[in-house]
Amino acid sequence: MLYNKLVTELKQKIEAAEGIDRKGLVLASLMKFKQICNHPDQYLGQQVYAEEESGKYARLREICETIYEKRERVIIFTQFKEITESLRTFLEQIFEHKGLVLHGETAVSKRKELVAQFQGQDYVPFMVLSIKAGGVGLNLTSANHVIHFDRWWNPAVENQATDRAFRIGQKKNVIVHKFITKGTVEEKIDKMIEDKIKLTNEVVPDIQESWITEMDNQQIMDLMKLSL
Repeated sequence: MLYNKLVTELKQKIEAAEGIDRKGLVLASLMKFKQICNHPDQYLGQQVYAEEESGKYARLREICETIYEKRERVIIFTQFKEITESLRTFLEQIFEHKGLVLHGETAVSKRKELVAQFQGQDYVPFMVLSIKAGGVGLNLTSANHVIHFDRWWNPAVENQATDRAFRIGQKKNVIVHKFITKGTVEEKIDKMIEDKIKLTNEVVPDIQESWITEMDNQQIMDLMKLSL
């Protein structure tokens, strides 16, 4: 299995890594695990993205079919630019309508046009956004669903992104969906963050996932390994 293979490789490498090299190894591995959780093809650099190979894609269909039935709109956040076009193609099949994509390489002048189109009278059912490019400053109140396809693992950053649909002018209840692949590093880190918030009411530092690199090797491996 792809996930377990990566766990084995990390265990071999982390024992010999120190300092900045170890930190880089942990962060790079974390990104790879997140890509596999999204879809194996994202990690492998392939363009097939078969729905049956990703629980997230299957769940996305279930949610969006209901949204389409109600003629509602949704914004989908991801950390990864490279998966945005796959998500667009997949969602256009479900909604039978064209959707929009906005990421870090979208020109600033184009962003206003995309927002106006999404907020307009014509039915544009979805917009896929990279969380860094679309997490602040945009007013997307025509959407009453927000999906975090992969997790930023910083509550403040995620909440800022969610607030794109909660801006002044929102007249509907907004439903927020956060996708987590069971048994993986996604589920474990999510629980750690929830426990931290409950115990200390503090926010995890806004330094991506670098706080994870402070764990010892055994803690890292316990975090990354697959739990069924």
